[in-house]
Amino acid sequence: MSGNFWKFGIAAALVLLPASIALAQDALDADQTAALCHGGGSICVSAKIPAARTTLAVQSWMSPDVGAAWAAGYKGQGVTITIVDDFSSSSRFSGNFGIGTQYQRHGEWTREEASMIAPSATIRSKDFSTGSAVSLASGRNVLNLSYGMYATAGYGVNQIGWAPEEKSIISYATWGSAVVSKAAGNDSVAVGGVTGGQQDYLDLALIGKPTAIFVGALSTNGTTSNKAQLAWYSNYAGSNTAVQSHFLVVGVEGNKTGLYGTSFAAPIISGYAAIIGSKFTSATPVQITNDLLNTARTDTLVNYNPAVYGKGEASLSRALAPVAIH
Repeated sequence: MSGNFWKFGIAAALVLLPASIALAQDALDADQTAALCHGGGSICVSAKIPAARTTLAVQSWMSPDVGAAWAAGYKGQGVTITIVDDFSSSSRFSGNFGIGTQYQRHGEWTREEASMIAPSATIRSKDFSTGSAVSLASGRNVLNLSYGMYATAGYGVNQIGWAPEEKSIISYATWGSAVVSKAAGNDSVAVGGVTGGQQDYLDLALIGKPTAIFVGALSTNGTTSNKAQLAWYSNYAGSNTAVQSHFLVVGVEGNKTGLYGTSFAAPIISGYAAIIGSKFTSATPVQITNDLLNTARTDTLVNYNPAVYGKGEASLSRALAPVAIH
């Protein structure tokens, strides 16, 4: 099987919205409202980052842990976050991360969110329509994947003819070259599960990889006095212990931003990983990944169950607490 699968953005409309990869040139559907783009030449750009990236203000949709990390001097410096997403389509939608209503492409939204969490990180943009390999920067790297690769269910991962883009991402997660933050999906099924007769084969390919983190969405940031629960649309960890051990949840407070979906959960973890890397400057991607997973909280969640929440709600303060990570 080669080329006969779809690339999906996981957008604010709470549905999986298909965009063809370069090998599958299909007509656009007017109902597809985000992350639609076709192939063409390589568009791997260092696009201009919105002014919000330099606005050091903790927004109401963020965990208070973010402000505490900034106050301690950890803002993502020395770490590169590469956003693999839609930066070229004509599809845009509105939202507000607390700095005013904007009308942006899917990738511009996910990029802005990660840059607001980790304002001193280097942010790079990789248009996912090109299919070209993702390059890593020198130093510590984080990759944000707020999309999936769907095809008819029932194939083995080794039957997929990956484009250089996804092939490189899977390789980095396999060899521990970069932290890979992957949106879990918005179909209310287990990661890797079947929805509408299809499966996300990028999910399946990343299961068991040392630096892959699947990220689900909570309807709010949790506290011990006001526990959070999984957002109704979010995919969950499921019964596979290999997924459970690499699954985190974070609050996606769409009632404040107008932006819903696990697309907006993954960039939070990407930002957290960069912040952790700015404290533990000699840490490897595997160590940063394990730090995030092993410090997650379960006492802030309604009826915690690893089949739902995996390791639990990511806790930036706990992840930053050790003197060193190993």
